[in-house]
Amino acid sequence: MTATFAVTWDYRCPFARNAHEHLLTGLAAGADWKVGFLPFSLGQAHVVEGQPSVWEKPEQDRGILALQVGVVVRDEFADRFPAVHRALFAVRHDEGLHLEDRAVIERVLGEHAVPAGAVFERIESGAALATVQAEHEQYVESHDVWGVPTFIAGERAVFVRLMDRSPAGADADASIRTVERTMDLLTGWTELNEFKHTTLPR
Repeated sequence: MTATFAVTWDYRCPFARNAHEHLLTGLAAGADWKVGFLPFSLGQAHVVEGQPSVWEKPEQDRGILALQVGVVVRDEFADRFPAVHRALFAVRHDEGLHLEDRAVIERVLGEHAVPAGAVFERIESGAALATVQAEHEQYVESHDVWGVPTFIAGERAVFVRLMDRSPAGADADASIRTVERTMDLLTGWTELNEFKHTTLPR
């Protein structure tokens, strides 16, 4: 039976990277999941009351450009979204580059045969930002989402920190087990509200 769920992301968060790498690895291997990829602006989540929102002043937030790019690729170049999504996490966390640098974004798009001009046209028109805002606000309102990655299934939502990664070429079975264990806790054992290690021996 197909598992239907959604997961939030902001490219700046290393735990979002970990979770989304597992999702991408599992999906590429044929996992029976229907996943919604939901943008969530960490910048907006941390706006001080009384200050302009990210929606009003996107130029003040370092992550909103990449988030808009991810949404445009998700919606208009869906076949290339998995590769671009993984690559945008990589330029931030593996290469240490700046997500607000248009040249960095254009390089990623070019490497994956996505026309940068078309993507930036959607951003410059305001359409991409409107989509990010609408989806961000929808799940803040409906599920009290406050961070990334949040897994959402039906009326339930849970913020998750996965400690291991699943880079390209990783064991797909391990990623599938990781995601399905997470989903079982979310939908199959609803009595568990919080389970947090005091320390993590590594």
